[in-house]
Amino acid sequence: MSDIIRLLPDSVANQIAAGEVIQRPASVVKELVENAVDAGATSIQVIIKDAGRTLIQVVDNGKGMSDTDARMAFERHATSKIERADDLFSLHTMGFRGEALASIAAVAQIDLRTMLHDSEAGTRLIINGSKVESQMPEACAPGTNLMVKNLFFNVPVRRKFLKKDSVELANIMREFERLALVNPGIEFQFVNNDTTVHRMVGSSMKQRILDLFGKSLEKQILPVSTTTPIVTVNGFIGRPEHARKRNALQYLMVNGRHMRHPYFHKAVMTCFEPLIPGDSQPNYFLDFRVDPQTIDVNIHPTKNEIKFENETAIWQILTAAVKESLGRFNAVPGIDFDSSEVPEIPVFRPNAEGMHEVEIDRGYNPFDQPRPRQSGFSGCNSLRSTGKISDWEQLYEGFMGKPMEGSNQEANLESVESTLLDEPADSEMNVRNCDESATIQIKNRYILSPVSSGVMVIDQHRAHVKVLYESYISQLSESTAPSQRIMFPEIIELDASQGALLSDIAPKLEECGFELSFLGDNSWSITSQPSLLSGVKPKDALLRIIDDAAQNRPDSSDGWKSLLALSMARSAAIQSGKRLSAPEREHLLNELLKLPTPNYTPDGLLIISVIQNENIAELFA
Repeated sequence: MSDIIRLLPDSVANQIAAGEVIQRPASVVKELVENAVDAGATSIQVIIKDAGRTLIQVVDNGKGMSDTDARMAFERHATSKIERADDLFSLHTMGFRGEALASIAAVAQIDLRTMLHDSEAGTRLIINGSKVESQMPEACAPGTNLMVKNLFFNVPVRRKFLKKDSVELANIMREFERLALVNPGIEFQFVNNDTTVHRMVGSSMKQRILDLFGKSLEKQILPVSTTTPIVTVNGFIGRPEHARKRNALQYLMVNGRHMRHPYFHKAVMTCFEPLIPGDSQPNYFLDFRVDPQTIDVNIHPTKNEIKFENETAIWQILTAAVKESLGRFNAVPGIDFDSSEVPEIPVFRPNAEGMHEVEIDRGYNPFDQPRPRQSGFSGCNSLRSTGKISDWEQLYEGFMGKPMEGSNQEANLESVESTLLDEPADSEMNVRNCDESATIQIKNRYILSPVSSGVMVIDQHRAHVKVLYESYISQLSESTAPSQRIMFPEIIELDASQGALLSDIAPKLEECGFELSFLGDNSWSITSQPSLLSGVKPKDALLRIIDDAAQNRPDSSDGWKSLLALSMARSAAIQSGKRLSAPEREHLLNELLKLPTPNYTPDGLLIISVIQNENIAELFA
């Protein structure tokens, strides 16, 4: 039997390595900029064309390379940053593997110009798919100018699976933002299709944050600083009131390197848990300085996952530093009362129109025999009103309708129970009548309602999202959504990646009723919003749409309508923590059960869960 094991050619081995190191154009930007930082550059320019497909160019004023070094840099495992295995535990550079340039050259066309600062002439090197085509002397500026052209030109399958230009550009800009944030002392410039997007001089970390993400953050962040023998932590955290529901700015850095670390992220979240809603995320920009010998960066090819020797101790130090900053700047309440269960006490104001217009027994004598107190959850007899209910009609504007017919409600209840319980519905179940329709709100988040098989538990926010989504998608499917003029246009300031995405999806938003005007410098004016969003801040709705579109870009017109309807429903829906009156709870539940599929939100989140009678009985067995 002949031998079957053989060495792979270098060109094949480099393409395999490129699959791990170079996943998309953003990976190329990361590797080239990190090389420029390691070369001691004080000024770095990144030039992009066609979201990196046509050109990725990085120009720096670093130390440059000699003729021999320029050629050797594209050999696999060739590096100037380590010499032996022990050097991995005392790294002071971003790169060390010696795989990046070889991987890039394997799947692109390279045009390199470089010169040492004390040389009279530089060198130009041209490589095509790992094959060196030419190298010759050339006059050029000190430093390095490296152009990567036609990425994945020789790997058509990889090129085919690249996302749309707007998505790839957003990935590039996010990677650029990380690199610029980690290196605030370096001057950075970012040019996309001959348009300068960023131009930043070397500055402090705070100024770099404002340059990247907008000057509005200046009043939204608090400084964090602590120094111990184990770790030094510096940076900024966002004020609790400015926590975001989506796309929070969260950056962790160690020794000048961006990292992902779920354990330290959890430490920060623990400090904010009592201060922000459960569905919100705080902003933070935290830089750790530790002894290089106490961390291991040689875990993943992207070098973003880092293992710490003293994780538990750093957790405690980080938690103490964040809490101290929140307390020092009065970002936490003085006394932490649990107000989630505080009942709403109505105040009678005879001259206030529409405020708790209840029937008054003018013959009642408080010094007479005490009368039995009516329960706040007395079903249909509770909250008997002679007029409108405060904020009810406005809250549910757009889908108010007649009470559902008994047969439809019965059928939908049977469907809900049989689907969730995975058993046949009770054929003798009665329609929810006055006594059975009593509802209770728990933690201002869940609605409890009795059914024949037990107790239904409904997430009020998700339920309202589902109801609004079905209403919005129906209106969007019929024709172009009507818009409502805003008396005083709102100005929204975005970061560069958000601005690029909004420019791309603006025509879709106009079809849905938004009217936007570009003001320059990633600022937009909102002059009209969809009539469907009456009562919702247009800025909040637009930010949510941008965040959702960044996560998932539909390919079809129907997909866009679904995404926009869901984003608008999330913006307009009542939030967890809002107290609802009994009629509001009842109306929401009725509207939900009218829908053919009330169990789940459009993105698959559970809305209704049923606690069976058997499970309740077991609690008292």
